[in-house]
Amino acid sequence: MDQAAPREERARKGIRPERTTTKADLVEEVARAADLTRKQAESVVEAVFEGIITSLQDGQKIELRGFGSFKIRCRGARLARNPKKSGVKVMVPPKRVPYFKPGKRLKEMLNEVAEASASRDVPDVPDVTAG
Repeated sequence: MDQAAPREERARKGIRPERTTTKADLVEEVARAADLTRKQAESVVEAVFEGIITSLQDGQKIELRGFGSFKIRCRGARLARNPKKSGVKVMVPPKRVPYFKPGKRLKEMLNEVAEASASRDVPDVPDVTAG
C-alpha cells in the first residue's frame, strides 16, 4: 500500500477504519495550509515535535494558548504485582510521564462540535405524554 495515498483512499480500502490522524496526515495538512512541499512540511512538524520533547526533557512546561499545555508528572516508586508470574510482587521504579491538559478554547471548540453532531443525530420524537 502506498504510504502517500490520500487519507480518504486509505480509509476506503480498510487500512485504518477508525478515525485516527497520523503524523503523515498532519504533514499533509501543514503542506496544504502553508503551501509547502511535503518534505518542507515534514521538517516543520518534526521541528515542532522535537521542540516539545526537548522542553519536556529539560523539565519545562509548554503552554500553547487556546490549545493546551504539556508538562511532566513524576510517579513515585511503588510495589506492584506481575499478573503473568502468578502475582509475584515487583518493584516499579519512579518515572516521569508526559501529561497534556487541554486549553479552554480547545474544550469549547470540541463541545461545539459535539453539540452540533448530537443535535443532528437525535431524531424528532413526538411527545406521547401530551394528551
